[in-house]
Amino acid sequence: MLLYENIRLAFSSLRANKMRAFLTMLGIIIGISSVIAIMTVGESIESSVTDTMGSLGATNITVSLQEKEDEEEGESVEMGMQFEGPGRMRTPTEDDYFTDAMLHDYCENYPDTIEAISVQESLSSGQLLVDKLYANVSPSGVSDGFFLANDLELIDGRYFSDHEIENHSMAAIISDKAVNNLFQGDTDAAIGSTISLVSGDQYLTVTVVGVYEYEQSIYSFGNTSEKDLSTDLYLPLPTARDLNHTTGESSFTVVTAAVTDVDSFISSTEQFFNTYYRNNRNFEVYAFSMSSMLDSLTSMMGTITTGIALIAGIALLVGGIGVMNIMLVSITERTREIGTRKAIGAPNSAIRMQFLVEAMVICLIGGIIGVILGTVLGLVAAKVLDMPATPSISSILISLGFSMAVGIFFGYYPANKAAKMDPIDALRYE
Repeated sequence: MLLYENIRLAFSSLRANKMRAFLTMLGIIIGISSVIAIMTVGESIESSVTDTMGSLGATNITVSLQEKEDEEEGESVEMGMQFEGPGRMRTPTEDDYFTDAMLHDYCENYPDTIEAISVQESLSSGQLLVDKLYANVSPSGVSDGFFLANDLELIDGRYFSDHEIENHSMAAIISDKAVNNLFQGDTDAAIGSTISLVSGDQYLTVTVVGVYEYEQSIYSFGNTSEKDLSTDLYLPLPTARDLNHTTGESSFTVVTAAVTDVDSFISSTEQFFNTYYRNNRNFEVYAFSMSSMLDSLTSMMGTITTGIALIAGIALLVGGIGVMNIMLVSITERTREIGTRKAIGAPNSAIRMQFLVEAMVICLIGGIIGVILGTVLGLVAAKVLDMPATPSISSILISLGFSMAVGIFFGYYPANKAAKMDPIDALRYE
């Protein structure tokens, strides 16, 4: 009953001084709304990055060559590149590349773990030409597993047939953006058409067998117009190797089965391929997955978001000081009330609790308003950034708890001061 009476008195005091109460809450409102908004935007960005990397295959393993450290020559390896001196760096040659025989043996050795191997051979960027129309493209040759590894689905046509791959055909899969430029968006007209491809200094003729939907990466920048946008064009891998005069690759991607222990399989993959590179004095095999990169990125983003939120939380401390200041003023104004209550027998604990509850009510109301305002601001910011809105439930609960703690911490001193007043001096106070 005493708690209810204290809450009622607190609301009566706030109603009597509405503007002062609002200004007192303002620091709490700004602090909590800032924290909630920042945490909401931070978690929205983290969720967007996680979904994007997940769609790229977070459990896929990338296998590549990295240079060995040569202690005798005093060379060093940095980020997979070995420097022999100023401006000098080794790059893999045809003799160092992964061969088809190696990849075949690898798949044979782990048939239940490997779903597909994705290999990509880049060509020089260029243009597709139909009469006077053009579409900028970045051509590359890909293996069957590329489409699975990159979750690339066609909106019309088909993937490459075994016959086209084995015969090094000039079949091509292009984007819907290229179809818009060349065929006014008519995919039926595009499928089966023979068009010119200029790639570097090579003039080629390709046959369109499939069309995929272009999706702009979140890492893309610039204001390139739809007409001049460059999109990927895919050819069979053997065709691209013929054009580049190569027979192997310096890296590839492994699509693993869903139940695979990725970290363990990364180690097994490195051990398997390093048996081929035991006598290669320049290069060795290095494997990694996006899951480890994603963990590091998520941790880093979480740390940054928390750090910024803590800085914004300084406003809560400022608001707490404001609460303490106003409570001291309130106690001074209500000195005769305190003296009267003590004169009729109110114990110190009752006086202390009255003003402590009042400080907590101020902070709690400010906290609720701050949560509502911060959630709205966070959702609006996430919408502007075109990211999924993810309100931070944990930060809402923590902020409300912290606002209550601020009320207790900064309200205790004024409440204790009121409780220790001498009733005779309080009744004499003018």
